Amino acid sequence: MFDNLSERLETAFKQLKGEGRISEINVAGTIKEIRRALVDADVHFKIAKEFTDKVKEKAAGEKVLNAISPGQLMVKIVKDELVSLMGGTQSELDLSQKPTVILIAGLQGSGKTTFSAKLAQFLKSKKGLNPLLTAADIYRPAAIDQLHVLGEQINVPVYSDRENKDAVSIARAAVAQAKEQGNRVVIIDTAGRLAVDELMMQEVAHIRDAVQPQEILFVVDSMTGQDAVNTAKAFNDRLDFSGVVLTKLDGDTRGGAALSIKYTVDKPIKFVSMGEKLDTLDVFYPERMAQRILGMGDITSLVERAQSQFNEEQAKKLEKKIRQNKFDFADFKEQLQQIKKMGNLKDLLGMMPGVGKAIKDIDISDDAFKGVEAIINSMTPFERANPDEIDGNRRKRIAAGSGKSIQEVNAFMKQFEQMRQMMGMMGKMRGMGMPGMMPGGMSPFGKR
Repeated sequence: MFDNLSERLETAFKQLKGEGRISEINVAGTIKEIRRALVDADVHFKIAKEFTDKVKEKAAGEKVLNAISPGQLMVKIVKDELVSLMGGTQSELDLSQKPTVILIAGLQGSGKTTFSAKLAQFLKSKKGLNPLLTAADIYRPAAIDQLHVLGEQINVPVYSDRENKDAVSIARAAVAQAKEQGNRVVIIDTAGRLAVDELMMQEVAHIRDAVQPQEILFVVDSMTGQDAVNTAKAFNDRLDFSGVVLTKLDGDTRGGAALSIKYTVDKPIKFVSMGEKLDTLDVFYPERMAQRILGMGDITSLVERAQSQFNEEQAKKLEKKIRQNKFDFADFKEQLQQIKKMGNLKDLLGMMPGVGKAIKDIDISDDAFKGVEAIINSMTPFERANPDEIDGNRRKRIAAGSGKSIQEVNAFMKQFEQMRQMMGMMGKMRGMGMPGMMPGGMSPFGKR
């Protein structure tokens, strides 16, 4: 995500030389390269020019402090302008009505149905609400089937009526059922087309008029670049939607949609979605996205994902075991499971400052832990609880059982022992009142 744009911007900042002040002369090359980088990322030239004009105006005459370089100062200015371009602040859903009706619109293939299920899971797990999914795509039976399958996966009810060919009456009936059964939110998945057409617009507009939704979310495939922005404008002119959802941000996207939509339709991006897993939906924070584009990482989101998987009781037990140097393979496997639940591994590493660029050309599979898990699964319960008792004969049996070589097992055992020693030292430091070593005021073992 944004890899090419990030590289181009970094190159632009390196061109900035000079001391004392940023002048129109020494900033000219950098501004030109930033504009080219934005256009190459599929940002409309008019938007790119207006953006760089603002950057140039803010940078002109800025004093360069001794502690920073001109390039670093320019990064700060560009970051602030990127944040502003993408909306400035996070935009919350309006959940004030009971039930709250959320209408999902967009082209076919944009990911509307999957997003609808992701949103239901988000509202259920993060907000404690009980949503009702509604299959209002009367043209594609497969879309109805897909929504039912996804609803079963997250244990959320789905309203559908396969015999009814009137999407408006289906939406009305779903809202009525939600009122009867006490569903707090109704999410209506509407039909899409391969391109914008009048029939589709009329149908979605009729549904909107019938159920009066509190939110109309336009779902757009971010990989379509500037086309996504043009489609957003067409939908907004007709529906006056309340927010945008960018899907497929884990694909080979240049970023033009994320950078241009807010400017074009003056509606906030509310969510970003990556992958098919139903827990891969993130609230859109302009500042965090700007930081990631500029290679600064996104520690805040990383910590939030960790906290979402955090269990205070388990953490206390784990901390006690670490202090007593009793951290074992069963504990290690449990920690791996928690990391896997946080999302795509490469995406998580990309949230760490400076890491995104280093791993951009490295294929990091979500199966990266499988080899380690195979080794641990080949151990007996006794061996998992007593790492020090695993001798040479046991290692040979574990290697055979896991399909790994004895050298791979020995290397893992050595790395585990080094990690256990380091964790023991950190536990002792914390026991003596030393601060934790994780960002955001967190200790390595959870909340303090």
